[in-house]
Amino acid sequence: MTSSYISNPLIFLIDTLIYLYMVVVALRLIMQWAHWEYHNPMVQFIIKLTQVPVKFLRRFIPAAGRWDTATLVLLIVVALIKIIAVGMLAGVLPKGLFWLTILFAELFQLFINIFTVSIIIEVIVSWVTPAGSYNPVAPLVGKMNAPLLRPVRRTIPPVAGVDLSPLFVLLGLQVLSMLVMPLLAGRYI
Repeated sequence: MTSSYISNPLIFLIDTLIYLYMVVVALRLIMQWAHWEYHNPMVQFIIKLTQVPVKFLRRFIPAAGRWDTATLVLLIVVALIKIIAVGMLAGVLPKGLFWLTILFAELFQLFINIFTVSIIIEVIVSWVTPAGSYNPVAPLVGKMNAPLLRPVRRTIPPVAGVDLSPLFVLLGLQVLSMLVMPLLAGRYI
């Protein structure tokens, strides 16, 4: 990544907008895995933002078991568009098989970021939401984070009534992120 990449507002804007759409598509993929409730307003918003391209891709790409492969293909296509658009604007594109490495690193980092933010949201919501009140985000992040937090909660009990499992999971996600970041830092070699 060059300094012109960071300082160019057009590249930054395009990179950010495409990344935000990647987050929405990834959340649609996660919502199937986490069994989110279809009638939740957040789920409806995600479906509305992604329905047109997913519906188009479903004509050509069948589902694989319970997985909506059209959504996965859409995520890969959007990630490739991001890599190509930013690379062309920055004046450098990945060469050879480095495309696959960058694509894998982009998607891996995307999911690390999503889970990191969702765990932080779950912790904040648990602090500020009064008992018995409804928050449409709380059940979503709870179901999404449960597979990551459950094994740690079994291993590390609460200390003085404080659940430290999110801290350890966030630490693990940060370590994984540090392993992927060198690939993304030199993405256009």
